[in-house]
Amino acid sequence: MASRSQSPLLGIALLCLYVPSSRADTLKITSSPPGASVEINGISVGTTPYEEDVPGGYFHKTRTALGRRLQHPMTARISLSGYTTRELQMTEGPMNWVSLKGHNHGEYWLLKVNRFHVDLDPISKMFIGTISADIPKPGEAQGRVDLSAEPSLEDVIERAKPAVVRLKGLAKSGSGFFVTEKGVIATNAHLARGENSLLVLLASGQQLTAKIVHIDPDRDIALLKVEGDDFPCLTLAATSNVRPGETVLAVGNPGGGMPFTVTKGIVSAVGKFSAAGPGLWIQTDASLNPGNSGGPLLNSAGEVIGINTLKLERRSVSGINFALSATDLLAVLRKFYPALGPE
Repeated sequence: MASRSQSPLLGIALLCLYVPSSRADTLKITSSPPGASVEINGISVGTTPYEEDVPGGYFHKTRTALGRRLQHPMTARISLSGYTTRELQMTEGPMNWVSLKGHNHGEYWLLKVNRFHVDLDPISKMFIGTISADIPKPGEAQGRVDLSAEPSLEDVIERAKPAVVRLKGLAKSGSGFFVTEKGVIATNAHLARGENSLLVLLASGQQLTAKIVHIDPDRDIALLKVEGDDFPCLTLAATSNVRPGETVLAVGNPGGGMPFTVTKGIVSAVGKFSAAGPGLWIQTDASLNPGNSGGPLLNSAGEVIGINTLKLERRSVSGINFALSATDLLAVLRKFYPALGPE
């Protein structure tokens, strides 16, 4: 039976102007299998199949000052125990609410369709393979001491490059990297958000289609899955192993440049940085540009210490770039790979 309510969207998720004559329409969210929890903008509103009566103005553009308009974007998360969680970008916008007389009434958003459907995938089929991680045991000395055994930087790149991928969506592109031999890819959530799938280009030239199997609600981390076996994958290193001053390499696909490029720098600092978002961040002077997002930040042993995420863009500022730590990525992966052990 459909879950139906008159209040959550109108009272919590949708802040709008009231006009009694506004014609109602029905918003529907369904899933296969049914019975999944539905959250809209972080508020639990019911289970699938879910229905909600909303003003028709949430679906149609306006040229008048009348009607009810959706005044902010809407995102839904559909989750069911044992299955992957799906995130839906339900709206498009913002658009300017300008009447025929030229008066600007502010911005509004429109629901893309009146029915959304998601197919939920069993976790057991999506999150397969083995995660390689360098995690110090309790009481174990932190940091790498024997540097003589580390490979040359040229060898590090030669080994790592096949595990790095180029990602393309409808209107954006970036990077990612394999974390299991069975086709699980890590990248940034801001690359995956709003996409149904992503095109994956390997360094060999092969093209694959990736399903988006997880977008973390808090961290800028997403997980993708492509079909196949024996993919080269990278080892993840805990943040406790990262030392300011150590050499790092950023691998990715900067827009306007050659694909699968490498930049070199050092770790400038490690810690929380609220301006960048939740999690532990690694600041580096290794050059990052649009398109590098989602690619790996490697240490001199070829281990992933972070996901290249953003750069600070201000006048008279350069060389301040940030990678979300591999410790944050491991925290996300633990939800699906309990063998990694507790944090």
